[in-house]
Amino acid sequence: MTKRSSNSASRTLIITPGEPAGVGPDLILALAREERSTCWVVAADIEMLRERAQLLGYALTLDEHLERPSTEASRLTVAHIPLARPAIAGRLQPENAASVVRTLEYAHDGCLDGRFDALVTGPVQKSVINEGGVPFTGHTEFLQERSSVEDVVMMLAADALRVALVTTHLPLREVPDAISPALLERRLRILHEALLSSFGIRNPRILLCGLNPHAGEKGHLGREEIEVFEPVAEKLRGEGWRLVGPMPADTAFTPAQLDGADAVMAAFHDQGLPVLKHAGFGRAVNITLGLPFVRTSVDHGTALDLAGSGAADAGSFAAAIDCAATLCR
Repeated sequence: MTKRSSNSASRTLIITPGEPAGVGPDLILALAREERSTCWVVAADIEMLRERAQLLGYALTLDEHLERPSTEASRLTVAHIPLARPAIAGRLQPENAASVVRTLEYAHDGCLDGRFDALVTGPVQKSVINEGGVPFTGHTEFLQERSSVEDVVMMLAADALRVALVTTHLPLREVPDAISPALLERRLRILHEALLSSFGIRNPRILLCGLNPHAGEKGHLGREEIEVFEPVAEKLRGEGWRLVGPMPADTAFTPAQLDGADAVMAAFHDQGLPVLKHAGFGRAVNITLGLPFVRTSVDHGTALDLAGSGAADAGSFAAAIDCAATLCR
């Protein structure tokens, strides 16, 4: 597949289904039954997709015409990346871990060299990838390392609510030591720049959550806010930013505070994402900020118990695709 012209009005998304035993393949196949406004290429084992479509009762035509990816209803273009073993819906197989990672490598490299305009990822099962002998923390960290960028920020969005994270996949006991002034400032700058450039927000208002309950209660419940968060926030406000905080997370996520806010920066994974998922589960999108290309993903896991049943909700995958198409334009 040749490099695409930057002047092309047509956009091509590269989509990875994630764990082949999970619902990722099901959701892609379900959405492919409709006509599309952007071209899709799915990086996956084409026989796995055929077998899953048959299991689900979907009459789809799969092709490998990478030079002319299809937008037709019930036709899907596939970049064939073979699995080590045939996938069985709902049954994890560590032998397929390397193939799952190869789909990500192919998709990443295709975005960097211009073959694809954006990447949309389905859910992976981190545990089985590691059991298969491939060290893997998550999509976000994998794509950052392969892109050789200094840092990235994980942000989830649902409707008007956007929640970014200072730290992502860390044990909770490691979080305080991980949040240095340099890390906090760098990730706030990535978020701020993305709101300006990718989302077109002229003067974004960001709410910064503290690490501790009550944002440390003036040092009585922890000193991270005094020693790390407040100095960084003051520095950025001195540059003209509309940055509020550090503030207690249970205050930041109240309707009065969220009204007029363009994003919330949470200190750690489970400080921010439970609220986001409660507000918009099934239509939320995971967006990686700071990569040299657009990457979006679903807000849910592999749902092994639903794989092959046709009962999984494709709402978040559809939202991730729509968001990627919008951002890459």
